[in-house]
Amino acid sequence: MRGRSLIAALAVAAAVLLAGPGVMSAYAQDNPAIEDVDDPNAGGGEPADQPATEQSAEPATAPAADAVAQETAPPPVDATPVVASIRAKLQDAAIRKDAPSGDLAALEAFYNARGEAVWMTDMGFSSEAQAAIDEIHEADDWGLTATAFAMPDAGDLPDSIDDQAVVEIKLNLAILKYARHARGGRTDPDKLKHVDMTPTFRDPKLVLAEIAVAPAPDEYLRSLHPKHEQFQRLHQALLKARAEAEAGAKPRNLQKLVVNMERWRWMPEDLGRLYVQINIPEFMVYIAKNGNVVHKEKVVVGKPVYATPIFSADLKSIVFNPEWTVPSTIIREDLLPRLRGGGGGFFGGNTSILKQHKLTVKYNGKQVDPGSINWSRVNMGAISFHQAPGPTNVLGKVKFLYPNRHSVYMHDTIKRDLLTRQVRSEGHHCPRVANPGKVAAIILAEDRGMPAAEIDKLLASGYNSGVAINGHVPVHTTYFTAAVDEEGNVRSFNDVYSLDAGVAAAIGTVTRSETVADNAEVTAPQAKPKPPKPASTERPSTVGSPAAEGFGIAAP
Repeated sequence: MRGRSLIAALAVAAAVLLAGPGVMSAYAQDNPAIEDVDDPNAGGGEPADQPATEQSAEPATAPAADAVAQETAPPPVDATPVVASIRAKLQDAAIRKDAPSGDLAALEAFYNARGEAVWMTDMGFSSEAQAAIDEIHEADDWGLTATAFAMPDAGDLPDSIDDQAVVEIKLNLAILKYARHARGGRTDPDKLKHVDMTPTFRDPKLVLAEIAVAPAPDEYLRSLHPKHEQFQRLHQALLKARAEAEAGAKPRNLQKLVVNMERWRWMPEDLGRLYVQINIPEFMVYIAKNGNVVHKEKVVVGKPVYATPIFSADLKSIVFNPEWTVPSTIIREDLLPRLRGGGGGFFGGNTSILKQHKLTVKYNGKQVDPGSINWSRVNMGAISFHQAPGPTNVLGKVKFLYPNRHSVYMHDTIKRDLLTRQVRSEGHHCPRVANPGKVAAIILAEDRGMPAAEIDKLLASGYNSGVAINGHVPVHTTYFTAAVDEEGNVRSFNDVYSLDAGVAAAIGTVTRSETVADNAEVTAPQAKPKPPKPASTERPSTVGSPAAEGFGIAAP
């Protein structure tokens, strides 16, 4: 029978959460090391690619932690026959075969701390169990796939105690899988092209403890979906599109809506009180405060071969009149072939390319004469190229540093014509912003109370000067190809890097040829009313993306 005592619920939750650590995902990262040598002509490797390569592993649980958990776990409490059977069935190879180890561990801890069944009664499933089953059957309305969950029938009347135990375990496993899919999505985004994101998942022990005492388990399951306003709007758009399709109307592109809902599941739950959002397909950047957009600008992003990566990182500083350090990709693909020219190429085999772009050369951090270097033998790992601040500096007047493994940052551009284009995908990975001084002024006013006049002085000084960020200001570089405005209109953006199909394949959606029309009116369907959407303190806007530009030989 389903227990509803708050004191008992707290006791069970505490026992479950103390029984052992949750399953943690581990992703190994290899960063290429650079060997320092004293002789610039001693030879060496080519400049390393950016970003560094990454190797991923499946989530794993540390054996030592499991051993400690088993030693410290409290003994099982007295149990009803059904719970006693559940404990035994959880060791059954047939049940364990396809169930995630973390879910099994959570169930073992939960039922060791609980003496009564959660979902089963003498008359079959409780009304709460039926509500949970019905909600999971509606998973398609939330952009998930209902058939992905192995569900017991809500009308099941198991004849024996063992059968009751099996269906209760089956329902719990479906609930835990739904919780994962609802909050963190159905695939590891880090394994997708150009994506560097790690979703957060609710601990399965916590899910079991919370849903066991939830007055309405169906509402609890709905609460696991992202609270971001844009996700909720996409959800309503999906309901409308599904209702239209069921009524025989030409369907919108359901896949595009589902794919973008999936991407919201990868986002941090808290976007930040003050944050910057760069939406690549939209070629726009937004500054948001308390969920409301306070400023937006055009940006240029990297062209497909040098795609701007999708990730979140914290803004640490804003640099005015920055020096430019040439990225390794440009060194390898543009500078080095010309320096080693050997008579070929426009610049031949000399250092004129460096003079043309006012680049200085450093070896192990010390400036050297480029004419003294044998460019065919030099250890390029010890070489760096720099461009001083000034009117021809490719970074322009401002750069925004949010450290990341991709060595990507947003900055100004001296190629202003790129910002007049409708499709702003040019050059290398770093996004470029139309009015960096204004963006910097808004952020620093909020973060440090810095007046605009002080920003103007920094811009006019011509000196390389950085201002540290005091608070937490995340920069979210996103890839949303569909968004819904306040009036319920669906807007779609160009899939500039052709990533939608990869996400759709990873989550198993069906490809449709129809597209979501821009400014299509979207309202919630009346045939299938849903509870009011959860209150949200966040209000992501239609997100934007940065712009990319070039410098003579190539754009950074």
